[in-house]
Amino acid sequence: MNRIEIEGVGLELKLIPGSAARAPLVFLHEGLGSVSMWPQRGRDWPAELCAASGRTGWLYARRGYGQSDPIPHVRDAPRQNGFWTEGRHGPDYMHREAWDVLPELLRGLGLSTPPILIGHSDGATIALLYASRHPVAACVAMAPHVVVEEVALRAISDARRLYEDNPSSQGSLRQRLSRYHANVDNAFWQWNDVWLSPAFAAFDIRAECRQIETPLLLVQGMGDEYGTLGQLRAIEAVAPQASSVELDDCGHSPHRDQPDALTAAVLSFLEPIP
Repeated sequence: MNRIEIEGVGLELKLIPGSAARAPLVFLHEGLGSVSMWPQRGRDWPAELCAASGRTGWLYARRGYGQSDPIPHVRDAPRQNGFWTEGRHGPDYMHREAWDVLPELLRGLGLSTPPILIGHSDGATIALLYASRHPVAACVAMAPHVVVEEVALRAISDARRLYEDNPSSQGSLRQRLSRYHANVDNAFWQWNDVWLSPAFAAFDIRAECRQIETPLLLVQGMGDEYGTLGQLRAIEAVAPQASSVELDDCGHSPHRDQPDALTAAVLSFLEPIP
């Protein structure tokens, strides 16, 4: 199975086989990510973690990313089309993914036990939001965003300039991203436009994090260009069960920059979880 349909929209899906007796891992990608972007620098970290933990893994690409169906009119005014919101994202787009789309996807997978969510960046935020309302065995949030920081807006503004600079030239950001997305403009603008919109400045999910009761592992690279340790401190203040890992020589993507240290931390965290 390499696709799943949710309310008429096809999403790219990948299964990493493992033990059906243990809670499965569900991987949630970053704001410019996809199924094929999880492997980095010759390492397939999700596959390595599934093998080391003996667990099944599921990866999917959100609508408009990877090989999933695109969002129509992605830069136009938002509109509701049945189950789906189309056009430009609103500030609650990660809430909608966590509370509307992800529950339907997990139901479609027919999981027999609550999953362990492994989220990166936007995916980490979606994982936290899901865990605030739905049962999960555990949650790993790598480089999560719970409030909007100036450092993130600067990096996202820089990404826009790079994306628009010589977009058709070999080696440009747009060309590099096109290796991973069937509709690269759909992927880029749905993320970039909402983050740089005035309405998104008020984004804040600390109240939702207060509702999380499941075990949490928070991971932050000390050289993260999109966020600071303030994100972890904000979660710890409202979710005292959370444990944190701070990785040196690591940017925004711990699974790329420090895969071995990340695997060791996640395996230790997951050890008591069936």
